[in-house]
Amino acid sequence: MEITKKVNLGGLKKRWLLNTVGVVFILGLVCVLAVTATFATSYYSNMEADLNNRASTTTDFFADYVGQGYNEFYRSCITYAKTFEDKDKIELQFINKNGVLVASSYGQWAGDSPSTPEIQKAMSTRCVEPYLGKDPQTGERVLAMSTPMIYSNGEVIGVLRFISSTHLLDLQIALIALVCFLVFAVVLAVVLLSSGYYIRSILVPVAEITEKAKRISGGSYGTQIQTRYHDEIGELAETINEMSAKISQNEKMQAEFISQLSHELRTPLTVINGWSETLMADENMDSDTRQGLKIISSEAKRLTEMVMDLLDFTRMQDGRMTLTVEPTDLRSEFEDTVFMYGSRLSQDGIQLIYEENDEDIPEISCDPQRLRQVFLNILDNAAKHGGEGKRIEASISCDGDWVIVRIRDYGPGIPEDEIPLVKKKFYKGSSKARGTGIGLAVCDEIVEMHGGTLTLENAPGGGTLVTVRLPVSQ
Repeated sequence: MEITKKVNLGGLKKRWLLNTVGVVFILGLVCVLAVTATFATSYYSNMEADLNNRASTTTDFFADYVGQGYNEFYRSCITYAKTFEDKDKIELQFINKNGVLVASSYGQWAGDSPSTPEIQKAMSTRCVEPYLGKDPQTGERVLAMSTPMIYSNGEVIGVLRFISSTHLLDLQIALIALVCFLVFAVVLAVVLLSSGYYIRSILVPVAEITEKAKRISGGSYGTQIQTRYHDEIGELAETINEMSAKISQNEKMQAEFISQLSHELRTPLTVINGWSETLMADENMDSDTRQGLKIISSEAKRLTEMVMDLLDFTRMQDGRMTLTVEPTDLRSEFEDTVFMYGSRLSQDGIQLIYEENDEDIPEISCDPQRLRQVFLNILDNAAKHGGEGKRIEASISCDGDWVIVRIRDYGPGIPEDEIPLVKKKFYKGSSKARGTGIGLAVCDEIVEMHGGTLTLENAPGGGTLVTVRLPVSQ
C-alpha cells in the first residue's frame, strides 16, 4: 500500500545530511583549497627562485663593470638590456640610485620609472628584495626581484630589477582550482546520490512503520507491517507486528468477556427490577421498606444502563453495531427526550431548560432509538458532571445542511488537557462521578455512523457545551 500521508522524518534526513554529506563537503572543500594552495605556493616559489637566480647571476656578471666609470657602466647596462634573451617573458630594468629607470629590456620607451617599495628597500638593506603585488603603473599583478648594484667604493649606484607578470601563472592556478572543484563536485554528487538511495532505503520503511504504528495506536489493533528487510528495521517491524497481534488478541478476549458478563448480568437485573416494582405495588408496605425498595430499583436500573452501555461497546468494538435508519422528526424525538429526562432531573433540584424556536427542521434519515440514546447519555453526563450548577440548557436548530443539537451545563467544565481525551473509551479523567467511561465513546461512534460529529468544549462563562451535528441528508 502506498503511503500518502507525509511522515515527519525531516529531522532524521537533516541529521544524516549534516553528519555525512556535510562532513564530506567540508573535507572536500578543505582538500580543494589545500591542493590549490600547494600548487600556488610551489609555482610562486619556483618563479621567485628563477628571478632570484637571474638577479644573482646578472649581478655577478656586472661585477667587473662596477669598477669602471659611471658612463661606461650605464652603457654596458643598456647594451645588456637590449640583448636580453628572455625579454618576451621577463623585463630587465636598471634603475639608478635616484630611482630613475636607466635601461630596460623593453627599449628606450619602456615607461615611467617604477615605484614599488622593494627598490628603495634593496638599496637600503643592500640585499635582494622581492615584490609580489600590483604594478602601480599598469595595475597588473607582477613578481619583481630587485638586487643592489654596489660600486667599488661601497656606494650603491643603482638597482638591477627583474619583473614578470603573474597572469599566466594565475591562470594555471585558477585552472588547477577549477579542475579540483570539478572533481570535488563529481565526488559530492556521487556521495549525494548514494546517500540519497541509502537514506531512502531507511526512510521509506520507517515511514511505513510509523504510519502503521499510528493506526495501531489509534485502535486498529491487529494491523500488520509488510516488510522486505531482514535487518534492524525488519526486526523492529516484526516486533511491532507481534505487539499488534497480542493487543488485538487481548482486545478480542476483553470484548468477549465483557459481552458474556453483560449478558449474564441482564437476567438477574431484569428479575430485580421486576420484583422491586411488584413489591412497591403493595399498598400495605411501611415507608422504610418502600424507601429501601426505591433505592434497590434505582440502583438496579443504573446497573442495567451500564450493562447496556457495555453491550453497545462490545458491538462497537467488533463491528456488530448497526443502525435502523428511517425518516425521523428529530425535533420531536429530542423534545420528548428532554421533557422525559427533565422530570427526573427536577427531583434532584436541577432545572432543564429547553430553548424553543420556530425554525423549520426537516426530517432526517437516522436511527431514532440510537440518537435518543445519545441525547440521554449527554444529558446524564451533564447532570453527573455539571449538576452542581443546578441548570442545564438544551436546544435544537438547523444550519444549512446540518441539524445542530446543543446541551450545556453550568458545572466546573473540563480541564483543557482532558478535552481531547474525554471521548476515548474508559477515560474518566479527574471526574469523581460514577460511570464506566465508555458512554461518550459509544455516543461518538453512533454520531459518526450517522455522518455527523460530536464535540465537547468549555462554554464561555463556565460549564461544558456538547454539540452534535447531524447531516440533513446522507
